[in-house]
Amino acid sequence: MVELRDFTPSDGRLLVAWIDGPVELWTWSGHNFSWPFDEGQLAEYVAESATPVRQSWMAVDPANDRVIGHVSLRIDAANASGRLGRVLVAPEARGKGYGAAMLTKALDAGFGELGLEQIELGVWDDNANAIRLYEGLGFACDRVLRDVAEFAGKSWSAMQMILPRKVWAADAASA
Repeated sequence: MVELRDFTPSDGRLLVAWIDGPVELWTWSGHNFSWPFDEGQLAEYVAESATPVRQSWMAVDPANDRVIGHVSLRIDAANASGRLGRVLVAPEARGKGYGAAMLTKALDAGFGELGLEQIELGVWDDNANAIRLYEGLGFACDRVLRDVAEFAGKSWSAMQMILPRKVWAADAASA
């Protein structure tokens, strides 16, 4: 259903087009980027994505070669762990199963070719659709960090989720 390819500088225009405003940018990246999301911030992200510390991909529907999403994995090689983040599905592709397919490919890469033992992520605790997606992939809540940020007149709490390799392998074997 999807294939992953490396994130390139020319993909930045898609990310900018998929993010409608400051709240959506905050939901996607937390404090890592600021509105307006511009070329300078994209250039820094592209440069970071070209290092061994972060692997970033674009998801492509092979049936029509349409780019439908983006996902990133920050790698902690010393601890054989990674942190999934910056998950974004193109607005027109949402609700069609692309998110699960894209994340499955990213997890396959993390536990497979990268040899990670554990993958974590953080998600705002009011993002029910994302939480449901992550739980469906085997992630479990490790803890909730209450009121960790204030943005747009709102207090934000972050759920920290974790997926050990053994859980991923067991789920993959039963599929």
